Amino acid sequence: MAADVSEIAASLPYHEPAIVNILVLTSLLLLLNVINVALDRVLYCGLLGQVLIGIAWGTPGAKWLSVSMEETIVQLGYLGLILLVYEGGLHTSFQSLKANLLLSSGVALTGIAVPIGLSYTLQRLLDATPVQAFAAGAALCSTSLGTTFTVLTSSGLASSRLGVVLTSAAMMDDVVGLVMVQVIWNLGDDSFSWVTVVRPVLVSVAFAVIVPLVCLLIARPLTLWSNSCREAHPTADINGLLQRTQTAFTIHTLLLIGLVTGASYAGTSNLFAAYIVGAAISWWDSEVPHPSFNTGVTVEEKTTNPASASQDATSATSSVPVEKDSAGPSSMLSNEENSDQTCGSVVYQHYYHPAVSKILQPFFFASVGFSIPITRMFKGAIVWRGIVYTVLMTFGKLVCGLWLVRLSPLPGNGALSRLLFQVKHPSVPHLWGKNNHTASTSQVQAPTEPRSRNPPLNATNSETRKPFSLYPALILALAMCARGEIGFLVSSIAESNGVFSGSGEASDQPSDIFLVVTWAIVLCTIIGPLGVGLSVRRMRQVQDRKNKQQEGARRDVLGFWGVE
Repeated sequence: MAADVSEIAASLPYHEPAIVNILVLTSLLLLLNVINVALDRVLYCGLLGQVLIGIAWGTPGAKWLSVSMEETIVQLGYLGLILLVYEGGLHTSFQSLKANLLLSSGVALTGIAVPIGLSYTLQRLLDATPVQAFAAGAALCSTSLGTTFTVLTSSGLASSRLGVVLTSAAMMDDVVGLVMVQVIWNLGDDSFSWVTVVRPVLVSVAFAVIVPLVCLLIARPLTLWSNSCREAHPTADINGLLQRTQTAFTIHTLLLIGLVTGASYAGTSNLFAAYIVGAAISWWDSEVPHPSFNTGVTVEEKTTNPASASQDATSATSSVPVEKDSAGPSSMLSNEENSDQTCGSVVYQHYYHPAVSKILQPFFFASVGFSIPITRMFKGAIVWRGIVYTVLMTFGKLVCGLWLVRLSPLPGNGALSRLLFQVKHPSVPHLWGKNNHTASTSQVQAPTEPRSRNPPLNATNSETRKPFSLYPALILALAMCARGEIGFLVSSIAESNGVFSGSGEASDQPSDIFLVVTWAIVLCTIIGPLGVGLSVRRMRQVQDRKNKQQEGARRDVLGFWGVE
């Protein structure tokens, strides 16, 4: 009846919120941010504390939040997830992406196939059918994008080569996970349609192909033509307009909204679309030349941010020679010298980052806690089966790290040995891409991505770029362990469609398979970020000790995996 009244009402009557609701929301936001800062400084995994607070404040715990309030937080949190993935696209290094595409594909394929294969052990653990085992594996084959990007950002590895491989593999897992959503949805229906299964794959491939083609065939020529017109008319009003941060913010936002909306209606992941938009903007900033004008910073920007304006002016005069007799623009800037106020990372930090980091991102991880049925999970038979299944699912992602383990060359000079290993660096598999000294040195000397606040351990030009230890493989493996939103989505759909129930129909009580799968998702989401945080902390300690003890040329702990 209330819903019917709200539909026919001319407006929503305004009522002052109850003081209890205000206090609950205030405590929620404050604790989400406080625990995030505290755990990030210690273990780089503040998101785990946010998930636990979501459990305590939401339906699984004290139920201090109403259902409508939880639904609102879920929606705002998902908006934060979209912007987190978009930020990950902005940090994409295309040199590393092209050099490691095969490696990322191998990591993603391993992280999908092994968990699904190991999930058939549920046929012995819980007398599950092959279809139920496949549905459980489908829920555990994905990788949490929000967790991945948050861990990489807090640890300072977002723009490193390791970060590029990890984000690319996680994105591929996410696309496959969303395809699995359609598969599981149809498993509960008598009329199985291959169209709904194949459609997300084809649409995702179409987005991955069409958007780069548009960038190369339309955006780049149009930008070059615009540059020539702007240089020919340096005093035109369009130059001042295009150099405003507000203009870049408007264009970037419209692109993000448009492509995310199109992807949702087309049948693919809106998270995948958000990543593509961020990567496209990063490509346009770093790979396409832009003109520089003497009046590169507007009066408004100098007034609102004099420190950044003076920094930009100093860097511009020191790195870009300006002709003395030129009253207009200087020569075209190189990719490394193009550091104005309109690049995607600067716009994101100015407009998006404050709201995402303090409100939307904490809401997302708290909303993950809302979906954990903590009170139903502590039955003896469920607990030990859930732990066993968690061990298997953790192993299913840990094997992804084997792609980064240093191997010895195969004996002989056969075709297989030439395919897998390079001649100059026999310890680096050829499928990893171009790992020669020239490429590594050029990437260190001329990074195209903005530095994060916690830069990776790659600030060296030493000749030795091999990893010092197994830290790169360990960090990749542990980061891939984190499941999250896609895993909960797939398992919830399987449960609601009766796939996990013995009768094939949905029940009011959660099934044992669903609870065991939930145990695995929750524990993997805890183990992954916690393990990465401990590994990064230990890695930095080892690096500091090596820097103090070793004289002369030193070797980075991450080696070429820390190169941006």
